[in-house]
Amino acid sequence: MTTAESGFTGSLTGGADINFYFDPICPFAWMTSKWIRIVQAQRDYAVDWRFISLRLINSHIDYDSHFPPEYEAQHTAGLRLLRVASAVRERHGRAAIGGLYAAFGARIMEERPDEGREPGWQGTPELASAALAAAGLPVSLAGFLDDTSRDAEIQAESDEALSLTGRDVGTPIVHFEPPEGVAFFGPVISRLPDEEQAAQLWDHVVGLARFPGFAELKRSLRERPQLPSFGVTTDRPGATEDWHAGSRRLKK
Repeated sequence: MTTAESGFTGSLTGGADINFYFDPICPFAWMTSKWIRIVQAQRDYAVDWRFISLRLINSHIDYDSHFPPEYEAQHTAGLRLLRVASAVRERHGRAAIGGLYAAFGARIMEERPDEGREPGWQGTPELASAALAAAGLPVSLAGFLDDTSRDAEIQAESDEALSLTGRDVGTPIVHFEPPEGVAFFGPVISRLPDEEQAAQLWDHVVGLARFPGFAELKRSLRERPQLPSFGVTTDRPGATEDWHAGSRRLKK
């Protein structure tokens, strides 16, 4: 099965070619996922879309001192959406998650900012219901937004992701050729490559990842991603900012 809507290629019964750990609230995970989908279509890869919650992995952190003021509500919204995704996976299988993530991203990242919205609007029943409907899933599953019993599963999958990379990372985490293959945080990209560039970037990233001694290639300067939610169009690069641990605010 290969569809643009599901974002899933192949069968997971024999394992995926890529495990992609995402939080639906993370714009950089979204940008990387768009690139992965281009490569997936070119290479006929099977992708297993898995969960990592920024709210749960930062549960020990003082949000007021480490993050901009809206981050706690946004990270909580991401956790709420992952609860819905957990229910979808349980009832409709792993192949349904790619389409649901695409529907979340289209409504969170691909629309222009609305200053009238309250922080955390991404985790509302209205957004979850619209995304479920767009993905061809029962709208009633939005009722799982507040189901904290799902947090243990999401925490376990988040811990699984961090066990592959170490804990001083964020989202996304990409596991190449699991279970034996290597995993890395990122790559963090702010512009979506075209099809030729997408394949080249993939080959370069995998080439680095396959070298046994390679650990990190990083800079904290990032362009704001070319996403409508950031008010950045594809005809110009976003403003460059210095990010610390996934945040635009350095910890105090």
